[in-house]
Amino acid sequence: MEQRHLGRTGLRVSRIGLGTLTWGRDTDEHDAAEQLKAFWEVGGTLVDTADVYGGGEAEYLLGQLVAGLVPRHDLVIATKAGSVADPYRRFNGSRGHLLAALDASLARLGTDYVDLWQVHAFDPMTPLDETLQALDIAVSSGRARYAGVSNFCGWQLAKAATWQLASPGVRTRLASTQMEYSLLQRGVEREVLPAALDLGVGLLPSSPLGRGVLTGKYRAGTPADSRGASELLAPFVEPYLDDPASRIVHAVATAADGLATTALQVALAWVRDRPGVVAPIIGARNAQQLTEALSVETLSLPDEICQALDDVSAPVHRYPDQDWSTL
Repeated sequence: MEQRHLGRTGLRVSRIGLGTLTWGRDTDEHDAAEQLKAFWEVGGTLVDTADVYGGGEAEYLLGQLVAGLVPRHDLVIATKAGSVADPYRRFNGSRGHLLAALDASLARLGTDYVDLWQVHAFDPMTPLDETLQALDIAVSSGRARYAGVSNFCGWQLAKAATWQLASPGVRTRLASTQMEYSLLQRGVEREVLPAALDLGVGLLPSSPLGRGVLTGKYRAGTPADSRGASELLAPFVEPYLDDPASRIVHAVATAADGLATTALQVALAWVRDRPGVVAPIIGARNAQQLTEALSVETLSLPDEICQALDDVSAPVHRYPDQDWSTL
């Protein structure tokens, strides 16, 4: 698999990442092992997890598999911290919480460092410089090799990345930002992506298949074994089952028919090759689904197909997003 630099750093990662959101919850040890082995065998390196996935079970399961299945040095392990199970405070970006969460992640993963450590979301209740100081401490102590953020809007990302570049002392440059990005969700193009490109921060798209909707599996209804049929995940899928989304899904299916490939591969190739994107994160239910996604390595979309998909899914950019010269 082709490797790409993560932002303006020396770290190289596979241009498709393996997500573990369902590990330890819906994906058991056997299926997780099959996924990790299939990913590793085709040259995949970036494995993304978080301290809250499966209540910590995803990290623990990954640690067990790395210990007995895949060499640690062959993987780029990325995890996240900052999400908390508190109805009054969803995110905790305090230095104390983040560093304690990192130590707990390392224990579950069975390693003394992670390759990429990410703040899971912006915490408005903690000064941003305190949150960023936790990243500096993690890297300077050797517990993390690189640092990034996740779910930061445009001004939050720009402020954080600029602070790390401009403040005095030894600061850790932000390597990445992880955000939802797909043909069904192009909101990052308004401000987040321009900021990331300008500041040398690599984009790691989550849900690159539109929460599974872009595969076309929901065109004839909701499959019984799908996320849309799950009591827990149905609300996650439902926003992408409206009429505008259906038009985009139809366009992806039409492109797939014309290229003699699958809708999954077309949607994934589109986001993989967008400017600023480093590696979409794929979360599969089983190894068969993952293998289909990984076969996108050989697919490059023709320019006319990319343009057609751009047109049908184009978000509305108005003042003050990017260009307001037409006012």
